[in-house]
Amino acid sequence: MTSPPSAPPRRRALRGPAVTFRADPFLDDPSRALVHEPDALILVEDGHITRFGAFDALRDAIPEGTPVTSYPDCILSAGFVDTHVHYPQLPMIAAYGEQLLEWLERYTFPTEARFADPVHAGQVARRFLRELLRAGTTSAAVYCTVHPQSVEAFFAESARLNTRMVAGKVLMDRNAPDGLRDTPQGGYDESLALIDRWHGRGRQLYAVTPRFAATSTEEQLDLAGSLLRQRDGLFMQTHLSENQAEVDWIRQLFPRRRSYLDVYAHAGLVGPRSVLGHGIHVDEENFCTCHAAGCALAHCPTSNLFLGSGAFRLFDAVDPRRPVRVGLGTDIGAGTSLSQLQTLNEAYKVAQSTGRRLHPAQAFWLATAGGARSLYLDDRIGTIAPGMEADLCVLDPRATPLMAQRAERCETIEDLLFVLMMLGDDRSVRATYVAGELLHDRDAAPQAA
Repeated sequence: MTSPPSAPPRRRALRGPAVTFRADPFLDDPSRALVHEPDALILVEDGHITRFGAFDALRDAIPEGTPVTSYPDCILSAGFVDTHVHYPQLPMIAAYGEQLLEWLERYTFPTEARFADPVHAGQVARRFLRELLRAGTTSAAVYCTVHPQSVEAFFAESARLNTRMVAGKVLMDRNAPDGLRDTPQGGYDESLALIDRWHGRGRQLYAVTPRFAATSTEEQLDLAGSLLRQRDGLFMQTHLSENQAEVDWIRQLFPRRRSYLDVYAHAGLVGPRSVLGHGIHVDEENFCTCHAAGCALAHCPTSNLFLGSGAFRLFDAVDPRRPVRVGLGTDIGAGTSLSQLQTLNEAYKVAQSTGRRLHPAQAFWLATAGGARSLYLDDRIGTIAPGMEADLCVLDPRATPLMAQRAERCETIEDLLFVLMMLGDDRSVRATYVAGELLHDRDAAPQAA
């Protein structure tokens, strides 16, 4: 019996200036760690990069009939990676006037309660993912709500777009309103069902997601640790030491634990693929624990400034003597933008306030390769290289008249990257490719919602 003919490979080629990384710019000279190809060619086949290098060296390798899209005045980059964001909080972004604990009560919990409605969840998931792509973000670690239908809605839309996402149902069995609490066993059972349905399905990955220690009993945290051991390759995401009042509260709730981080470690939640949001009020012992465990901290500067939580000590975290994995998080809705460029703007200022300078190469590492490394996905995303998944964004350093004027005075690629991170936003994202497919084109006619 004759086998049906296989589908021809899906090929495309992108040409233009490109940046990626050969090393970690926090551990190596930033300018050496940054790779800049002034006229690059990226060949893509069936969602993966097959060749990357100088156009003149690779032009003869372009398969016949492959469309070549040129972006001569832009910069090709790996897609951005957001290591900490709440998709259900998109409707309440820019909610006025509170710090963390009051903000949760006044704004967050009422907003998340609406996700009991799967129709509402689906609408927000579609809007959220569309906004991510407009910002050039192709992968994210995403919090859903306590409702399983919020997770179903998110993964269904992500699977439709073929984006590589990490997400999970929030676990929360105390100190939350009616309708937003589960139970230790109920949260475990619902999470395990979602894991079996979505983890490893296409490009979707599951994160066990206790909101933070104050909203979970010790029993629930212990069961969350048990969940992590049920299937290979699961992630864990939660919050750590974001606000001083929160830290004090955790000390009261868990008097037998040495620290906030020890609450999670005792439950078996601190290890590879664990992503802890914020980590502002931590000490050297905590940094050492994170380094030894291989977990990551998500730096969320716009959120930390908006809520008055404090300044993350980035350069203490990445100290070469015991470097901690660090990625960048927008933390919507306390964060004020889904744009990683805007997030880097604030990260630069936070570093300045602590007496350190965030080099443009270090900044873009955080938003791409560093974020991928924080998620243990740096063998698939975060850099431009053969074998990597073709998640790419095209950045326009002349997107506005002011940026164009400033770009004319730039003499190096680092200068241009700095202009992007200080003056750029979603307008600076010319295009976004997911697994080699063009999913956002800034200059195309707008699509219907």
